[in-house]
Amino acid sequence: MANHKATKKDVRQSEKRRERNRYYGKTTRNAIRTLLASSEKAVSQEELSKVVSMIDKLAKRNVIHKNKAGNLKSGIVKRLAAVA
Repeated sequence: MANHKATKKDVRQSEKRRERNRYYGKTTRNAIRTLLASSEKAVSQEELSKVVSMIDKLAKRNVIHKNKAGNLKSGIVKRLAAVA
């Protein structure tokens, strides 16, 4: 366990960040799952911009790598194009 005051603070901060990142990641995964499950094209196009924005924010916050964000976005667009 940490003995220094600054190290204890760093442990607290990293726990907060970890919980926040887990929340954002899980929320984004659920949004992707919902988007891919929907069958209406108009709703899908509207939701697509929200999901892409969520993925970009994850990459910006370094929760996921920027290349993974690009791969996710292209995969979602391909799946939606195949359905439509």
